[in-house]
Amino acid sequence: MPKAPYKGNSGRYQRKSSKTYIRKNDKIRAAEIRVLDWDGKMLGVMEPAKALVIAKKAGLDLVEISSSAKPPVCKILDFGKYKYELSKKAKDQKQNAVKVKEVKFRISIEQHDYITKIRRAEEFLNGSAKVKLTLNFKGRQLEHKDLGFVTVRKAIKDLEHIGVHDSEPKLVGRNITTILSPVPEHKRRLIYNTVNEDEDE
Repeated sequence: MPKAPYKGNSGRYQRKSSKTYIRKNDKIRAAEIRVLDWDGKMLGVMEPAKALVIAKKAGLDLVEISSSAKPPVCKILDFGKYKYELSKKAKDQKQNAVKVKEVKFRISIEQHDYITKIRRAEEFLNGSAKVKLTLNFKGRQLEHKDLGFVTVRKAIKDLEHIGVHDSEPKLVGRNITTILSPVPEHKRRLIYNTVNEDEDE
């Protein structure tokens, strides 16, 4: 005999969803709710049915905006407009999320490898990501930390056309690090990614 689907604690079949369900109107389950009107004015605590009457008279919806509050907070508003604003806010937050890419150097890096690293950093910055420059010391190389700072500062200088360092390079443990942020998009220009790719062969 096939097993019945797992019902979970609620007694209802559980379904996974990538979207957050928003309760509104007669779908609001709480016995009492705290109600805000369309201007954000507090109307008080009441039964959902009473609040729904007020919402319908105004030609609007009763929407649960904070289910975790005690009692839940609901607002009388235009649900279509509310969903649009939530979607726009989520999209803006996603666009504003800054990625940080790391480019690693060595104290004894050869010129060809150095240019490859700079080219990669330039590409990341041009794509609006921040870039973390890291130079790692191995073994007794830490005795020559001044040379490490020279390399990192040279990288900062070679990328100043497209990125600006947020702070001076600093030694943390066995690494010298600094973060570069991209300059405004209209000021960016490519130097290393316009050269002949044969240099990488």
